[in-house]
Amino acid sequence: MTVPITDTDAPDPRSLHERIAADLREDIMSGDLAPGTALPSTARLKDRFGASNATIQKALQLLKDEHLVVGRAGAAVTVREHRQRTIRPAAYLTPAEPGMPYRWLTEAAKLGTTTHSTLLDVREVAPPADVTAALGISGSETAVLRYQILSIDGEPVEMVKSYYPADIARGTAIAEKRKIRGGTPALLAELGYPPRLSVDRVSARVPTQEQYRALSLPSDLPVLRTLRVVYGGDQERPIEVTVMVKAGHLYEVQYEITPD
Repeated sequence: MTVPITDTDAPDPRSLHERIAADLREDIMSGDLAPGTALPSTARLKDRFGASNATIQKALQLLKDEHLVVGRAGAAVTVREHRQRTIRPAAYLTPAEPGMPYRWLTEAAKLGTTTHSTLLDVREVAPPADVTAALGISGSETAVLRYQILSIDGEPVEMVKSYYPADIARGTAIAEKRKIRGGTPALLAELGYPPRLSVDRVSARVPTQEQYRALSLPSDLPVLRTLRVVYGGDQERPIEVTVMVKAGHLYEVQYEITPD
């Protein structure tokens, strides 16, 4: 019989300054240290964590690099305005109204931010294995990829790679390297494939090199990866599979669930 490992006293292999930053980050993200609140003094942090002044400063520098706190040596370090954004996946499924911008842009703008999408690439590719399986195509088939970076207030916050069945996308604006008014959901609806169902698989992962660079991540914090499969049309077939990668310290996901 296998006994599960439940030893909460197992050693943490991270360096001490990383562990200190992790505990302070949790205090900030949970609201125990509210925006505008000064962090405890270096002396108090040294006592709390049993660390040297240099180690405390290294921990604080990590939080500064993540834009969670602001301050300089010899002065109080304070918590910045909470930047974690709550996203509601259900808000993005309905296609934009005719002539309206891509729904992500309008939803993010409701928070008083400046939003922008940068289209980096559009081409036919052999998708990754999980995308191939989600699209229901064979490993020898291709799909049309649309790759973009979404930014808020000039900061890259989300890396988006959307894949479309070639038989749907070929010969349409989906396969052209240009932005689509209202986004691809609106165009798919015009083509006779209105979205009917969206299924998300969300996981936390260590960022790849590409994701680290694209999102300008300050450290090796985990990213939030969503594999979204959108079904539509009369046959409820997969019409879009999107891999969305967000900086883990900037987002939380909210789902509303009604019991059957």
